[in-house]
Amino acid sequence: MSNEDNEDNEDLDRSGHPGSSVAARLPRWTTRQWVAAGTAVALVLLLALVLCGSWIFARSTSINNQLVDRSSPALIASVRLEGALVDQETGIRGFGMTARQEFLKPYRDGLGRQEAAERQLRELIAGDGESLRDLDKVRSLAERWQSRVAEPIAASAAPTALAQQRAEEGKTLFDPLRTALTDQQRHLNEERASARADLLDARALRNWTFAAIALVILALAGSVVVALRRGVTNHLDRLSADVRTVAAGDFDHPVTGSGPADLRLLAADIEAMRARLAAELRHRDTASAELAAQAEELSRSNAELEQFAYVASHDLQEPLRKVASFCQLLERRYSAQLDDRARQYIDFAVDGANRMQGLINDLLAFSRVGRLLADHGTVDLEDVYDRTLYTLSESIEESGALITHDPLPAVEGDRTQLGMLFQNLLTNAIKFRDPDRTPHIHISARQTDGNREFAVEDNGIGIAPEFADRVFVVFQRLHTREQYSGNGIGLALCKKIVEYHGGTISLDPHHTPGARFVFTLPKSS
Repeated sequence: MSNEDNEDNEDLDRSGHPGSSVAARLPRWTTRQWVAAGTAVALVLLLALVLCGSWIFARSTSINNQLVDRSSPALIASVRLEGALVDQETGIRGFGMTARQEFLKPYRDGLGRQEAAERQLRELIAGDGESLRDLDKVRSLAERWQSRVAEPIAASAAPTALAQQRAEEGKTLFDPLRTALTDQQRHLNEERASARADLLDARALRNWTFAAIALVILALAGSVVVALRRGVTNHLDRLSADVRTVAAGDFDHPVTGSGPADLRLLAADIEAMRARLAAELRHRDTASAELAAQAEELSRSNAELEQFAYVASHDLQEPLRKVASFCQLLERRYSAQLDDRARQYIDFAVDGANRMQGLINDLLAFSRVGRLLADHGTVDLEDVYDRTLYTLSESIEESGALITHDPLPAVEGDRTQLGMLFQNLLTNAIKFRDPDRTPHIHISARQTDGNREFAVEDNGIGIAPEFADRVFVVFQRLHTREQYSGNGIGLALCKKIVEYHGGTISLDPHHTPGARFVFTLPKSS
């Protein structure tokens, strides 16, 4: 690769995109322009050869036509003319010797054939001055012989005597005529031989021209292959090798360009994309490292949280139990010495300790969702429902609640957490019942796109629509503890369990009377 190519690629690395000095220093011609120029040159060359071949072919055809249509027929006509004149001379000589009329027939036939041969020959040699002069000379000599010898003998009543008188003159006049006919035929033969030689030369030139056209076509085809190989394919191979190296994972390997402008511009675009991808990958690696550090920190924090949970479940609850126990012991042992206000204070202390213990237990259950209780598998919700009813049997019996349900399917999840979900929702439905009517609770189930949708609805006191989101927040209560017991953590726990299983939970604001909680769970695979 040339130094100019390397400098262009260094410019691309510094600029980060193909629109800087690289594009300004690219070759002016693209692959399409090179192909168009090469095609134009090839077409011009082929057109020149075709025109040359056409001219040679036309010339060869013209010479061949001249030879076939003029030279050979002209020579044949000249021979016929000679034969006609010789027949005339033979007929007159025979008539002069015998005075028999049948000898005049060759003479008269010869006159007709002479006229036809002269007419044909004159048409064939039209425009040929030398041949016309030869024909005029032959005609002039023939007319002289005919007027001085042939016609007088043919018209004479005593042809024999006249023939003897003019025998020497006739020979003297007919010999130049023979010589003129010989010269005419020699000239026509020379012309025919020249035309034949020209025809052979034209055919040879035509063959050489067509061979040259074939060689030029082969050379052009070879040149196209070599040019494509050196001008396009080799550069594409280098570009492909660089791209494969990057695709194999070496994202710091530069993609260099060479060759025509469009290929170098393509390489510049790929190099810019590689640079952006490399930057994104470096950013991803940095983010992954930070994420790993955060995960490690989160793991450490979870370990500390578990340690805190252990302390809260043992070390914190033990003093609370002692406070409650000693307060109760104090009340029993010194009951006679305590007035009503003192007993009330002791009841407040015991109740506060018990509520603190309940709050700690609820917080522990809330924090353990998704951490300690993660025994995932296929859960039969019919079995979970039966166990939940068994656990709440005392509350159900006390409230007189009527609980019904649709057939419950199996889902993917944690059995313990799903039991807590159903228990909290049913407990809320029983707790917040309307004192003026029998509690009626129904659990429905139906199939949705990829999930199972469940609803727990009751006919209790209900929840105002403006509190639909607030009820899922930890420690958010809508009623005082004197009205309804609890720590305000049940629905928050339900939301955390559902979201841990990849579902959603919400309050239906349009359900009346009572409340209707709708949640989704993934179906069993």
